[in-house]
Amino acid sequence: MLNLAIVLEDSAREAPDQTALVFGDLRIPYSLVDTVASQVANLLVARGIRKGDKVALACPNLPYFPFVYYGILKAGATVVPLNVLLQPREIAYHLDDSESKALFCFEGTPELPLGERGKAGFEQSGSAEHFFVLPATPFAMESEYGETLWAALDGMPGEFSTVQTSADDTAVILYTSGTTGQPKGAELSHQNMLLNAMVSDEMFPREGLGKDIYLVALPLFHSFGQTTMLNAGFRRRATLVLLPRFEPGPALELMRKEKVTLFAGVPTMYWAMLSKIHADGDEVPTSLKSATAGGASAPVEVLKDFEATFGVPINEGYGLSETSPVASFNQPGKPAKAGSIGWPIWGVEMKLIDSDWNTIEGEGPGEIAIRGHNVMKGYYNRPEATAEVLRDGWFRTGDIATRDEDGYYYIVDRAKDMIIRGGFNVYPREVEEVLMTHPEVSLAAVLGVPHDSHGEEIKAYVIRTPGSTLTEDDLVNWAKENMAAYKYPRIVEFRESLPMTATGKILKRELR
Repeated sequence: MLNLAIVLEDSAREAPDQTALVFGDLRIPYSLVDTVASQVANLLVARGIRKGDKVALACPNLPYFPFVYYGILKAGATVVPLNVLLQPREIAYHLDDSESKALFCFEGTPELPLGERGKAGFEQSGSAEHFFVLPATPFAMESEYGETLWAALDGMPGEFSTVQTSADDTAVILYTSGTTGQPKGAELSHQNMLLNAMVSDEMFPREGLGKDIYLVALPLFHSFGQTTMLNAGFRRRATLVLLPRFEPGPALELMRKEKVTLFAGVPTMYWAMLSKIHADGDEVPTSLKSATAGGASAPVEVLKDFEATFGVPINEGYGLSETSPVASFNQPGKPAKAGSIGWPIWGVEMKLIDSDWNTIEGEGPGEIAIRGHNVMKGYYNRPEATAEVLRDGWFRTGDIATRDEDGYYYIVDRAKDMIIRGGFNVYPREVEEVLMTHPEVSLAAVLGVPHDSHGEEIKAYVIRTPGSTLTEDDLVNWAKENMAAYKYPRIVEFRESLPMTATGKILKRELR
């Protein structure tokens, strides 16, 4: 038997009174999280959910998420976490594509009408039979959208004998962002998720029971937050401080108030906190012991600024939903290198390949391929799409990287984002890194736009630093002096903000 729910059950058994979750004034011990998760499991079994059935969960970073997540796992079912920004049509698609039989959905707020959207998506779905509302008012027994969790749990026992699942049974189906075509569900086994959480946990320094405090700003519906914060944190018996929606001010305030020791985020989160500190003079938290970044390549200037400001380096890692997600990391015992995604983690191999799967020796560049305990079983009900990316246990990522003489990997760019200008290959990240060194550039995103004679032209979308009067001509001329002729952007568009996913990645497809 191997069930991912063990990360909760073991901690609840060994440290029942240890605080697992902090949300506002609530302090929830591990024993209570386990009790409610057991009630959820009993509810699912009572409603006809059986081992291997799929159950969807649409919820921001609230205590409901671990209650329901581990309850689904205890019942032997598969968790299908949904992005909280999905519209009704998209929710129905995810429910039907995953063949989910039930949906637990947060009631929502005026700013995030998730209950309304979830109910509409559920009604459009052909597969889902049960709809449970996670009420915005704590312990509410009624909701305009249907049966609430608390009403459904009334009378349910707080003990449950976890359904025996095997290591290769599917624990979670994580949907890719769908940059091309419809989103696909990556099937991740209990072994995938548990080993990735265990290895992730080992890469962070331990402060001791009651002293490891994580600020959970990464969405738990996303693989990064789910593995490195929720599962790894619960395995460690850490205290998870929940932040439902990332904003730099509240994040910094929680760091100071709760004496947070570990923060994990995407690069734009670090950029936003630094911008807030520099612009408004916010007090720098002093309790932070470690910080990690993933989800996208962190600009080197942000890495330098954060370490200088917080006194803590950001250790970069790399992974994808299809790899549970962590595949490489700047690991303890080896010197970290700025701009590098580090070495493959324990039990994982990485190499560079060409478009025909041939191995590339030396520094590359080439496409990253990954093999190990973290690689998904495949895309749910998509054998052809699975065959395109999996071969002999190797998963091809679509990410282009180089490798130095010490074996460290460096992301160059997404293969699909590469710009071909006049026959020359231009990697947007390289251009972005140079632009970020300009003292009046706060954030930059670069992509190719159609051009009659060159095929593609290089365009930069730029957020200026506060008070900057930088013009397009100024920046183009500066870039011309700092980059090769075929690399520098000829077009610059200044913006107040850039479109981002719920996880903080810049949405280049929207810029296009």
